[in-house]
Amino acid sequence: MRLTVLRALFVMLVAAVPTAWAAEETLTVHHFLGPRSTTHARMIVPWAERLAAQSDGRLEVRVFPGMTLGGRPPELFRQVRDGVADVVWTLIGYTPGVFPRAEVFELPTVHRGSAAATNRAIQDVFPLLAEDFADIHPILVHVHAGNALVLAGPPDGGVGGVDNLRGLKLRTPSRTGAWLIDAWGAEPVGMPLPDLPQALAKGAVDGALVPFEIVAPLRLHELSRLGVEGADGSRFGTSVFLFAMNKDRYQSLPADLRAVIDGNSGAALAGTLGEIWDAAETAGIDALRAAGGAMVGLGPVAMAAFDARAETVVDRWIDEVAARGIDGAALVAAARAAVGRHAHRGR
Repeated sequence: MRLTVLRALFVMLVAAVPTAWAAEETLTVHHFLGPRSTTHARMIVPWAERLAAQSDGRLEVRVFPGMTLGGRPPELFRQVRDGVADVVWTLIGYTPGVFPRAEVFELPTVHRGSAAATNRAIQDVFPLLAEDFADIHPILVHVHAGNALVLAGPPDGGVGGVDNLRGLKLRTPSRTGAWLIDAWGAEPVGMPLPDLPQALAKGAVDGALVPFEIVAPLRLHELSRLGVEGADGSRFGTSVFLFAMNKDRYQSLPADLRAVIDGNSGAALAGTLGEIWDAAETAGIDALRAAGGAMVGLGPVAMAAFDARAETVVDRWIDEVAARGIDGAALVAAARAAVGRHAHRGR
């Protein structure tokens, strides 16, 4: 009798923890931010949990934040392409020139300040971008709320005029961000985001293009005294991110498990995750203010001067991609139209 009861209990325990006993496939996810980040806590971990639940435990997803599988952030694309990691989340700006079409959504005056609107727009025009992702299986291409300026201190003359930024050393997340900083008369400094706190602490940079959502996780509010955004919450361009899977690993899965991944990809994620990123900006702004920092919102006249410099970046990008046989003007027009269609749904 006792043996029968023990066997029954064992069967019940196995049924209660299917992911521990019945996982058929284990996927590794690698990214460069820490476990406190919005990306890890509110995007990747819930995604992994949904895959496990919707596959009845047949898919197990192990998430490795902060480059714990090794390498540097700029190596993440190669890691997923070559199968070192099954899935990565990375910044396309870490591999300049690899994703020339998707860069259109980084451009200032294309993205205006809503991650939800721009994420939905990316889905609308994705067929125009698809060639960029031929070597991997994209799960989601998306943006954050956009690049604000976080400064260690106010520049001479304040930030009401774009010329007051002249000579400042500013961290850039991408080459298009570097072009914008250059158009301001400032000095762009490229570096992975995890290196920014030390660079600010040592005075290697005077500030950075970042979204406010990353301020608290990286403790930038302890190193900065000023946050700057455009009129009505608009931003100075944004960063495009890639959440992607190794193509061969995806194809190796049974069709029903691929369907689970497909159901948690693309349009199924874009708008909701954009809204999460938009909402996450408030915590960073609050942290900056609580630490004694100030927020500056540029007025329409000042923003018009910033936008005029931004248009030179758009023109430069159109000329740059034309050399690769890409109709950049058509991409800019399509991207702007798509963002405009969704703007009323963003913040």
